[in-house]
Amino acid sequence: MSYIDNILFVLILAAGFGYFALNVKKLMRNIKLGKDVNRTDNPSERWKNMAMIALGQSKMVRRPVSGFLHIIVYVGFVIINIELLEIIIDGVFGTHRVFAFLGGGYSFLIGFFEILAFAVLVSVIIFWLRRNAIKLWRFAHNDLKGWPKNDGNYILYFEVVLMVLFLTMNAADYHLQMAGANHYIQAGAFPISSFIAPLFEGMSVETVVMVERITWWLHIIGILIFMNYLYYSKHLHILLAFPNTYYANLKPKGQFENSAAVTKEVKLMMDPNADPFAAAPPAEEGAVPEKFGASDVQDLNWVQLMNAYTCTECGRCTSECPANTTGKKLSPRKIMMDTRDRLEEVGKNIDKNKGTFVDDGKSLLNDYITPEELWACTSCNGCVEACPVNIDPLSIIMDMRKYLVMEQSAAPAELNGMMTNIENNGAPWQYNQMDRLNWKDEQ
Repeated sequence: MSYIDNILFVLILAAGFGYFALNVKKLMRNIKLGKDVNRTDNPSERWKNMAMIALGQSKMVRRPVSGFLHIIVYVGFVIINIELLEIIIDGVFGTHRVFAFLGGGYSFLIGFFEILAFAVLVSVIIFWLRRNAIKLWRFAHNDLKGWPKNDGNYILYFEVVLMVLFLTMNAADYHLQMAGANHYIQAGAFPISSFIAPLFEGMSVETVVMVERITWWLHIIGILIFMNYLYYSKHLHILLAFPNTYYANLKPKGQFENSAAVTKEVKLMMDPNADPFAAAPPAEEGAVPEKFGASDVQDLNWVQLMNAYTCTECGRCTSECPANTTGKKLSPRKIMMDTRDRLEEVGKNIDKNKGTFVDDGKSLLNDYITPEELWACTSCNGCVEACPVNIDPLSIIMDMRKYLVMEQSAAPAELNGMMTNIENNGAPWQYNQMDRLNWKDEQ
C-alpha cells in the first residue's frame, strides 16, 4: 500500500499551518509595538459586544442588502469549513468520507453545506457587481485604489473558486457513488451538485476519479492558500473582529482620555497649598520624557494598532464622515489603512534589522497622514458609530492632533487664538473677564 499521498498531504498541511503560525506571531509582535492600555474592565459587557457585533453581525445589517449578503458569506465560510476536519482526517489516514457513519445527520450536513455554497456563490457575484459594475461610491472612492481595490476582488475570486471546487468535487463523488466505484461509499445528500453530476455522463470511471481527486486536492490547497493570504488582506477581520469588538472602548463616545501629566499640572496649579517655586522631583536616570500624543505607530496603543489590522475597508466610516462628504481630504478609512501600512513598514524594518527598529526617517504623521486631514475632522464620532466591527479612527486622529498641538505648537491659527483667549481671559472670546457682563447694560 502506498502512503505517498498521505505523506504529501501531511507535508502540505504542515507547511500551510506553519506559515500561518509565523504570520500570526508577526501580527502579534506588530500589535504589541503599541503602548499598553487596560481594556479588561466590565467583561460581561465585552462578551456581549463580541457576541452581538462580531458573531451576530448586528451592525452589519443596518444596511440590509449588504448586511444580509455578508451574513450568508460569513456563515457559509464558517460552516462549510467544518468539512475541513473530515478532509484533514481523510488526507492523513487515506480514508474517504470518514464521518459517513453519522448516517442521516451526515447527509443533512453535506446537503446544508451545498445549499450554503450555492448561496455564497450568488452573494459573491452580487458583491462583485456592486464593486465593479454598479461601482458604489464607497468602492469607487479615491482612497480605495491600487492594491486595496484589487484585494477586495481577489477575495471574491478566491471564494468563487473554492465554492466551485467544493461543488465539483461533490458532483464527481456523487457520480462515482451512483456508478458503484470502488472506495466511494454512498454517503451524503447532494441537492446542488447532483445538477452538475450529469456532466460526467459518458466519461470513464477513471476520468471521473481523476476529476474528483484533482478538485479535492485543489480545494484543500486553496483553503490553505486563502488562510495564509488573510495576513496580507483586509479579510484579516475574519479573525480579528472577535478580539477587536471585545477590547473596544466601552466609555461614552464623547469622553476623551486626559493626559496624566497635564492633569497633574492642572491639579497642582489649582492647589492653594502648592508651592509654585518648588523644584520638580528628579527624573529617573536615563528616563525619556513621555511624548504628548502620537506621531508614529509606536506612540499609539495596542488596541488602536489592532483596529488598523481589523479594518474591513468597507468605507462605511468615510460615507458617514461629514468632512469627507463636503469635499475635505479626510477619510477615516484612509486613516486606518495608512496606520496599517505604516505598521507593516515598521514590522519589515524590525525583521530586516534582526529584531530592532532602525530609524528610517519616516513617520505616520506627514509621510502617511497629513495635518490637513487631521484638522478636517469634526470629532462627531460618526465613523466610530458606523464601523461594523467597532474600530475607532477618531482616537488615532485625536492622538495625532495632540502631538501637533502639544509637541509642535502646530494648531491652526483659529485654535491658537481660542487657546490664547482661554489662557488670558478664561473664555474662548477676546474679551477681558471684567467686561463679560457688559451685555446686560446694553439697551
